[in-house]
Amino acid sequence: MARHWNDYGHFPPSRPREAKGGIRAHSKRGAFGESWWARRWISVLEDFDLGARLGRGRSYARRGQVLDVVIERGLVEARVQGSRLAPYKVSIKVKTLSGAQWKRASAALAREARFAAKLLAFEMPEDVEKAFEGAGLSLFPERRKDLTTECSCPDWSNPCKHIAAVYYLLGEEFDRDPFLIFELRGMARGELAGLLGAAGADQEAHRARPSPGAGGAALDAEAEAPPPEPLRPETVAFWVGSELPADPFGDVAIPATAAALVRRLGRFPFWRGATPLIEVIQPVYAEASPRGLDAFLGTASRPERRER
Repeated sequence: MARHWNDYGHFPPSRPREAKGGIRAHSKRGAFGESWWARRWISVLEDFDLGARLGRGRSYARRGQVLDVVIERGLVEARVQGSRLAPYKVSIKVKTLSGAQWKRASAALAREARFAAKLLAFEMPEDVEKAFEGAGLSLFPERRKDLTTECSCPDWSNPCKHIAAVYYLLGEEFDRDPFLIFELRGMARGELAGLLGAAGADQEAHRARPSPGAGGAALDAEAEAPPPEPLRPETVAFWVGSELPADPFGDVAIPATAAALVRRLGRFPFWRGATPLIEVIQPVYAEASPRGLDAFLGTASRPERRER
């Protein structure tokens, strides 16, 4: 019986080996990603029209078949447990923006005060993509050539289900850290803050330049500006400081929200537990707070001493 050329290299669906300690997706059913930037990232993968491989990739991500994920600038490497004994090696390379392109993007972001303010506070503006589009750039990959994916599995399709599983987990990671997209495009969070600060300073300097005919007024205003107050040079005064108030602690009470600081830190990156970390640790904080308050106020009951 004659075989079609497309039959070669086709592998029927196989059942993966059980992966112990793998990274399980938080999503149990339905779509991946809660934030708009996570969904934007997932949409790039789903535009590839992978058919049934997308569903198998989601299943792999939810079953914990992805063993580990390493993220670097413009590169994601992972190991995924498939049907063979040795895990498959997956790599996702994202096309990075050049230094000149990032400088152009930071200038466009700095022109909008709300963009710069939110980004410097480590918040992702809803319409940040518009600033990139205004600079003739794209924050997210737009075309297939912006992504280079490889997997050591024998599947002829690229991206395969193993790549799709890693891609879906990355989408959930975007919910935890939206600045991951900047790193994948070649810019770390600290470097972005430095670029935004430099771009804002350049624009302020440009606006502060005196226009022709207004030089005298600008110079007068500069001369009237008070000099900055210097730090006190006395070493003793610096280290001793001032007297403490009578009640330095103020009102001490149980926090209204348990584990508030942990919540501000966000989800643990690529959490491997079946239950999210915050759900595990919140009852511990809720139980520890009253005990800590009793210990602080001196009202905690002491354990009874056993007589020998």
